[in-house]
Amino acid sequence: MEWGYTVAGLVVGFVVGLTGMGGGALMTPILILFFNISPALAIGTDLLFASITKAGGMVVHGRRGNIEWKVVRLMALGSIPAAAITVLALQQYSYSGDTKKLLTTALGIALLLTAPVVLFKGYLANFAHTRLNLGAFVHWRPAVTVAVGAGLGVLVTLSSVGAGVLGTMILFFLYPHMSAVRVVGTDIAHAVPLTAVAGLGHLQMGNVDFALLGSLLVGSLPGIYVGSHLSSRVPEKVLRPILGTLLLLFGAKFAFS
Repeated sequence: MEWGYTVAGLVVGFVVGLTGMGGGALMTPILILFFNISPALAIGTDLLFASITKAGGMVVHGRRGNIEWKVVRLMALGSIPAAAITVLALQQYSYSGDTKKLLTTALGIALLLTAPVVLFKGYLANFAHTRLNLGAFVHWRPAVTVAVGAGLGVLVTLSSVGAGVLGTMILFFLYPHMSAVRVVGTDIAHAVPLTAVAGLGHLQMGNVDFALLGSLLVGSLPGIYVGSHLSSRVPEKVLRPILGTLLLLFGAKFAFS
């Protein structure tokens, strides 16, 4: 095992436990920029990493009744087929072109979408809960949920980013009367099959390094545990601007370079 990967997993796991944000938004850029891992390998490995780490969270939230399974099914109805189709398209594209530019651009876009959500999460969540009045839109909500799931399926498969932070915020806006803990539990439950399908697709393409995956897991699991226990002691108003700015810089580099 490479101890550098383990340390990276520890740091990212700690931040995830501390803030609740998705690990892919940090892990994938770190693997590419600091460890010089190819984008395809970093994305594929991180997808399986996310599926494994989120599975434990899904079990916990499921036992506590914090998952809206109907919403999970609607999102999966769009995201799972979209992820499978995106994997097939990637396989075909890899025969005729270099996927590196496609994947790094998708990663940059995903990070640029995620950064403002990290920066303004509190305001956005409060707006969804107190000011958003869906009214007649309720009849269209199931169809929109499926469509949004499909968009997430494409984005997550191409970048490994979006199943956590973006998924959570989308649920806040589509289902503003759902409690925060149920939004988080529902998003995690949806992210597990999505990242698993996308990750297995990348595995079939040879885009997964199991030694790297093991090293990341060894570091991240204790990191998540420690971060979760310290989350109440570290003010988010200090940490979130730093993380949001970092994601903006990462996103700009990948999207425009």
